[in-house]
Amino acid sequence: MDALDSVVVPLREFGKDSVRLVKRCHKPDRKEFTKVAFRTAIGFVVMGFVGFFVKLIFIPINNIIVGSA
Repeated sequence: MDALDSVVVPLREFGKDSVRLVKRCHKPDRKEFTKVAFRTAIGFVVMGFVGFFVKLIFIPINNIIVGSA
């Protein structure tokens, strides 16, 4: 019986916590959604530039290493 309780009790608590979380959630309004979308877009652009510049720096370095061999 203890083995069954060790499985059922955590699942029951997880279910209660999940229901509580869903009840507290709300749908974002237009202002909140545009703010989140804009910040996400800025993050994508920044990460794209970082990746581009890292690639731009390492292409000549890679050519020097491979070209000398």
